[in-house]
Amino acid sequence: MIATLLAAMISLLAGAGAVQAHQINLTNARIVVMPDRAVETDIALKGSDADRAAGTNVFDERSGLVRPAALVASAGPILAYVTSHTAILGKGDASCRVGSGGVEADGDGVVVRIPWSCVGIADPLRYRSTVLINISPGARQVVLIGQGSDVAQDLLDASRTETALTAAAPPSLCEVITRYVRAGIEHIFLGYDHIAFLAAVVLWARRLWPVVKVVTAFTVAHSITLSLATLDIVRIPSAITEPAIAASIVYVAAENFVSRDIGRRWRVTFCFGLIHGFGFASALQEFGLPKSALVPALASFNLGVEIGQIVIVSIVLPLLIGMDRLLGSRPRAGIASPRRAVAVYGISAVIIVLGSYWFLARTALTA
Repeated sequence: MIATLLAAMISLLAGAGAVQAHQINLTNARIVVMPDRAVETDIALKGSDADRAAGTNVFDERSGLVRPAALVASAGPILAYVTSHTAILGKGDASCRVGSGGVEADGDGVVVRIPWSCVGIADPLRYRSTVLINISPGARQVVLIGQGSDVAQDLLDASRTETALTAAAPPSLCEVITRYVRAGIEHIFLGYDHIAFLAAVVLWARRLWPVVKVVTAFTVAHSITLSLATLDIVRIPSAITEPAIAASIVYVAAENFVSRDIGRRWRVTFCFGLIHGFGFASALQEFGLPKSALVPALASFNLGVEIGQIVIVSIVLPLLIGMDRLLGSRPRAGIASPRRAVAVYGISAVIIVLGSYWFLARTALTA
């Protein structure tokens, strides 16, 4: 029974690999329209998505990274795929001329750079993309238009594959809230390291109130640093924060072997929540923020993360209670059901292994 529980934890926590710099089925396009009517496009996608779309083999499942040597040999098919699924259009669907592009490795993803010449093409210019949508209808693309402080942001999917490059209308407030709440929920569910952290913290929990304190402390802490980082008030490089997040996972899991007092863990959770907030900020910055609705977007993303956390804890706690019953633990009169130490130790050991693996992988990646 314990082996079954450990296997379930491994399948829950280990499905995402070492580093989640790029999300599956989410691409990013950065587009700059130059004064001479040249348009520069950089399209980033996860290496495994590039392999699925172009039929290549550049992504290493073991390391979670793109192999540069393999990419050199496979750059042509990846470039051809992305080019065939993007276009810069002008008035009357006149197409701009595509130039010679290139492909570069970017951690666990690739960046495809494609120049376009729109000389003689009348405004309004539009960008069209069906990258990944042809193989996964749920794929989306975050589009950042412009550079510096003059950046507009949009989101494309199967229902909407074009955005304006000139005179783009800002998204409505309702669209911003919906978009960023969804992004926050998706990020926490794809953030296996954050799930591992929360699971490790509550493994000894037998009452609701200590869990409420832990989740609240984590939420307040990561909201502070998420806001500070997103608003460019405080910045810490991901080379520091990503290994630190992995180290925090190892710490809270190891603490389960020496302490069962979850009532005081909210203090530790608050401290580590400050670090996790910078990790959330990195994901949000990759997703992009609309300058016209910065505060609503930030608040909506944070709300989405909180919703995801509540759902995760709501799943973990019943599983722990069910584990107590399956392992034969019976509550005494007026006392909460005891938890078998061997089960908590086993799950904590799995989380320590995962956290250590993430720490080493992220340290090697940023070295």
